[in-house]
Amino acid sequence: MSKRKWIAAGLTGTAALLAISMFPSKTPVHNEAKPSESRGPRQEQHLKQLLLQRDMVATDRIVRHDARKHLKELSQKLTHSPEQVNSAYIRKLQDEHQHLLSLIWIDSKHEQEFRHPSFTPGSKEDQQAKSYLQLAKKSLNRNQSYESPGFPADNPKFFVAGEPAKKGEQGVIALYSLEILDKVKNHQHKNLRLIPYPKEGRYKMESFHPDTLMDTTVKTGQDNENASHYYENEVVVTFHKPPTQAALKQIRKDLGSIIPYQKINNTYIFHASNKSMSQLQAYFTSKWNPKFVEPHYLYLTNETTPQTGTMEDTTGAPNDLLYSEYQWNLPIIETTRGWNLTKGKSDVIVAVVDTGVDLSHPDLKGRLLPGYNVISPSNKPMDDVGHGTHVSGIISAKVNNNEGIAGMTWGNKVLPVKALDASGSGTTYSVAQGIIWAADHGAKVINLSLGNYADAQFLHDAIKYAYNKDVVIIAATGNDNTERPGYPAAYPEVLSVSATDSKLNKASFSNYGNYIDVMAPGESIASTYPHNQYAALSGTSMATPHVSALAALIRSINPDLRNTEVMDIIRKNVIDLGEPGRDKYYGFGQIDVLAALQAAGSGQSPLQLWPQHIQDEINNLLQKRVQP
Repeated sequence: MSKRKWIAAGLTGTAALLAISMFPSKTPVHNEAKPSESRGPRQEQHLKQLLLQRDMVATDRIVRHDARKHLKELSQKLTHSPEQVNSAYIRKLQDEHQHLLSLIWIDSKHEQEFRHPSFTPGSKEDQQAKSYLQLAKKSLNRNQSYESPGFPADNPKFFVAGEPAKKGEQGVIALYSLEILDKVKNHQHKNLRLIPYPKEGRYKMESFHPDTLMDTTVKTGQDNENASHYYENEVVVTFHKPPTQAALKQIRKDLGSIIPYQKINNTYIFHASNKSMSQLQAYFTSKWNPKFVEPHYLYLTNETTPQTGTMEDTTGAPNDLLYSEYQWNLPIIETTRGWNLTKGKSDVIVAVVDTGVDLSHPDLKGRLLPGYNVISPSNKPMDDVGHGTHVSGIISAKVNNNEGIAGMTWGNKVLPVKALDASGSGTTYSVAQGIIWAADHGAKVINLSLGNYADAQFLHDAIKYAYNKDVVIIAATGNDNTERPGYPAAYPEVLSVSATDSKLNKASFSNYGNYIDVMAPGESIASTYPHNQYAALSGTSMATPHVSALAALIRSINPDLRNTEVMDIIRKNVIDLGEPGRDKYYGFGQIDVLAALQAAGSGQSPLQLWPQHIQDEINNLLQKRVQP
């Protein structure tokens, strides 16, 4: 356990986010002991709505910040090398940045517009756009930049920006889409459980209380705290040994209409449209004496250069566009100072079992491995939600490329595994298969920003499989401000992560309990988003990849460490929050990248893990002696 710290100095160079200061005050980090246990449903809903609005405001600012930078670059290019900026170049630019709807190049003689083929504004929006375009032209004539408010005012979908060149004689004006705000809103409605969720899916869902297993009705977002979900006409069956073809034929006959089963080893998923889950469970229990039978649960997202340096070195702030103004989360956990020890190595792979990743995002270029699509194996693991792209950027977005954000690692690669579908949810089978696939394909760390309140044996078996292959497994606890254990985070083989805000308090939405291991930043976290964009999202889903990245850095600086040792280092080298020592609101405390990497050592085993390493040496010696 690290000594109590005061947090202020580590945030040098990081600006405030939104109107509210994102910096912790100069107070001891032992915060209130019981941060949010007594809030009622209305207050809980109100706080989440405020956080949603904060994420949307932050995303709006991020979009504008990114647009201004690229517009300045384009203006300079048009000024110095206009022959390179032809219609083909502009079309390519719009294809890569789909929120760039219209681009107008203006000089003293003429103006030329490049409108995206898919852009067909309504008459009202078109009229407002023309009005703001005129204001932009006037600003350019005065050699001034221009940026309009979002419009329409009641539901902003567009904004206009302009950048002058050559002392007002030339300039460029762009119309941008703010569609990402609706995406963030819809995303966070599910992620923060502001709506009953899930309501999409291929099959009919049933909701049940995790404690009583009795049916329950989910009418509001708060009801998600006391509900889990499974497919009504499906069941997970693990046999003691694989059934024969004759047995499978008999099962088909007994169940009548049956969709072809899915299987992993001795575990099968059976679907029969004319049977309920309880009927299927009774059938297999009575006739086939399986190892276990359980519902097919649904898991949801939980998002509400040199490689080393000396201890005296200080790593300056990276030049990534959004870092200094929006990425408060990295300096508060001592990331930049930790980079003096290691920036990560490419052979330490982090699997992100999630909704997939935007494989063409420029800030993830060269950072992604081919991966796998569990949902549709013949397709690439492309993200159709945004969640997995956001998680992956926190771990490994390119650093110091003067673009977007900085990831926590410079060298570690992300292995995208798409196990959640377009609704942002996935079954026990898909998540378990994703975990097993990642463990079999080189993952040293697996990030699981997803969960359910149901303890599924099938999923636990997959977790144990990866754990026994020496993988560090890290999972989000959930966003319902409840003490109820969430899975897979509550499994003993998993390092569980809850979320803090910028003042080192437990995030208002974050789950808590005696199973919590560590905390990490989880409010308004800026990261990559599909279609070459960036967004701010909140949730334990955002906290979890901070810890996954730390695990990857630890395994980079000391590849001899076992998964249990990596987990111990993370737990024991923290910023102690809440009551001294471990408590149910903050676990061991918030991760400290520098302290953890110092403990891991540079190629040598840390002192507190000396007994485990001595035992390894003894075991290796004994094995050599007994070999013929």
